[in-house]
Amino acid sequence: MLFTLLVSLFISLALNALFLLIAYKLKTDKFTDITYALTFIIITVFAFVRSNHKATFYTGSLLVIIWSIRLGSFLLYRVVKKGKDKRFDGMRENLYRFAKFWIGQALVSWMLMIPVILSSSENKSFRYFSIIGILIWTVGLIVESTADYQKYEFRRTEENNNKWIDSGLWKFSRHPNYFGEILVWIGIYIYVFPVLTLSYKLVGLISPLLIFIILRYGSGIPILEKSADQKWGNNTSYNSYKKKTNLLIPFPR
Repeated sequence: MLFTLLVSLFISLALNALFLLIAYKLKTDKFTDITYALTFIIITVFAFVRSNHKATFYTGSLLVIIWSIRLGSFLLYRVVKKGKDKRFDGMRENLYRFAKFWIGQALVSWMLMIPVILSSSENKSFRYFSIIGILIWTVGLIVESTADYQKYEFRRTEENNNKWIDSGLWKFSRHPNYFGEILVWIGIYIYVFPVLTLSYKLVGLISPLLIFIILRYGSGIPILEKSADQKWGNNTSYNSYKKKTNLLIPFPR
């Protein structure tokens, strides 16, 4: 299992390093998010080759691949339409700063995959408790996909320029897409949980905890909240929306 984990880490770092050099050379943002999604898929395929070929791992792998294809295709389409990702303004021209992001992306991808990788070596069959994980994953995928689509459509309308979205799922949460993504990884962890040994269960916890910490306290919500406050902090309507609307978990007003 240690070999599978280490090779998976190498694959993640190598893949991201390759596309980092291409993206830096071309000064483009079009490879960043699709490489993120591709990393999950390639690690899953490698773990599949190394697995004991149990149905539990097959389904867990499928959950990861479906999520990766959905997210990767959406983010690629969005950046192609926009032409660039403003997150990388002032970064894509600096190899050191650009590389820090790509290396971080590679490490995060690998760590999120740890419980799935660990499940590839287990001989236990499917447990009914895993159904709970599938249900949570399904809700998360629907919430994340719906929130992404609603925000994208909102931004496409010219009259919404320089406005914040407060409709659809965004009426009940200021970051429903992140809530959905967190549910996805909680669901995947719960799905593989019954087949893992106690030590693997503890190690695998890094996946749902990491995605929650990153989105809630790291490069997710704090950055977007700061940006929104800079744009609309003096707007009474925005402050009212912010006061009435939960930060992460969708909750009726």
